[in-house]
Amino acid sequence: MNLLLQATNARLNAQIAVTGSKSETNRLLLLQALFPNISLANTSNSDDSEVMQMALSGNEEVVDIHHAGTAMRFLTAYFAVKEGREVVLTGSSRMQERPVKILVEALRQLGAEISFLKEEGYPPIKIKGQKITNAKVTMAANVSSQYISALLLVAPKLENGIELTLEGEITSIPYIQMTLALLNDLDIQTSFEGNVITVFPKKEVAPKVMTVESDWSSASYFFSLAALSDEATIALSSYKQSSLQGDSALVAIYKEMGVETQFNGDSITLTKTKKFKYKNVTFDLNHTPDIAQTIVVTCLGLGIGCHLTGLHTLKIKETDRLEALRIELTKLGANISVTNDSLTLVATSEINSNIKIGTYNDHRMAMAFAPLALKVPIIIENADVVSKSYPDFWDDMEKLGYKVSDLVG
Repeated sequence: MNLLLQATNARLNAQIAVTGSKSETNRLLLLQALFPNISLANTSNSDDSEVMQMALSGNEEVVDIHHAGTAMRFLTAYFAVKEGREVVLTGSSRMQERPVKILVEALRQLGAEISFLKEEGYPPIKIKGQKITNAKVTMAANVSSQYISALLLVAPKLENGIELTLEGEITSIPYIQMTLALLNDLDIQTSFEGNVITVFPKKEVAPKVMTVESDWSSASYFFSLAALSDEATIALSSYKQSSLQGDSALVAIYKEMGVETQFNGDSITLTKTKKFKYKNVTFDLNHTPDIAQTIVVTCLGLGIGCHLTGLHTLKIKETDRLEALRIELTKLGANISVTNDSLTLVATSEINSNIKIGTYNDHRMAMAFAPLALKVPIIIENADVVSKSYPDFWDDMEKLGYKVSDLVG
């Protein structure tokens, strides 16, 4: 499905209910599988969370998680500690290019039995669930926080818990802190001191309803829309000022691009600052790499430059996001350069219109470029990829006054 996006009005006024956080949902689904007396509310309706839920509730010998990277990492740890369960964990062709070796080697240190069925270090993998009694494990910390969270989530059910020593600079710390906070909410004891994380064993937890906060990564597109609008009053629910999600850094980041955020109970309201003085921006996104695409597109639309660092994890996402951004932004007339962990955009006042934006099976490519239609008509290829994290996205764009037209071919 290719969509032509056109903005009928650059004055935005709407109330949007954003689906629950995919990151929180997938963590809580795994914890619920380990501790069935947990109940969940406001869970994500994303493809990734549906895949995760089906995998945890099914009994198939082959578990195909398609494009769901979080599910691949979390389920690798989950099935490794499910004594007596034997599965083959696989995914899409892109998933079979995304490395999982560091996590597998860490699980093997603990006593897990996991083998690679095709290329060494990559899915598909065969897992024979074991009773894990070893507790001490060492892992590189600078590749993916999901590897770390995968171990921490299963740790309470291990006989001796886990003492995880991290080597190198720790990436995406807010996601690790989210995992630990959810464990703490269930009265599971943890500690994070220096480069050592400890999770203590706990056989059972008390019954509890866990309510998932709405997804801040999904909110990023509305921050971008507010920044690119002439006027905006956009209310989003449900959000907390003391959020577990690292992407809540959007509040501070977009204040530097003319968007004010007001917290009202469980919702936020985004407004466009009048007569804001724009300038080039620099952000270190080591803790919040998922909002890099949104930010650079916003900067292009505002006619300002940006320098973004801390982006090394983007190369192993649904696509190589840095290269994808370079290609697609260049089509629009941008002057952009990328390295293995950074991106630099030169300010420009000209944007090419009616450009087809490739999405590379990456939901965030589709949604990050959508706000640019406030400046020029734009075509999003394979636009249904948004279902991976935000199935209602195009409906919500129409609520904001976008004209969304389905193109054939």
